Amino acid sequence: MWKLGRLLTLFRKELLLAWGLLRNPGAPLSSKLVTLLALLYVISPVDLVSDLMPVLGWLDDGLVAWLLWRLALRFAPAELVAALRGKLDARLRPAPR
Repeated sequence: MWKLGRLLTLFRKELLLAWGLLRNPGAPLSSKLVTLLALLYVISPVDLVSDLMPVLGWLDDGLVAWLLWRLALRFAPAELVAALRGKLDARLRPAPR
């Protein structure tokens, strides 16, 4: 069960990273457009495989979104992605007691 929690944490981090990339004025337009395309594909009713097929429809949404997200990260400068990840990790790190 802990693997599912780790997967959800990773998914949350990637969503926050996408949000940070979209809001960053230094991010290239191509990276922002591909990120938006990935988000639109997930919420779009038009799919490669219909969502009426329970597992395959969801898997195709996830796979296409993941591939587009990887492409968006390739378009972004490595320094920008590293800086955004560092900022995100610092924000999500629990405070010491």
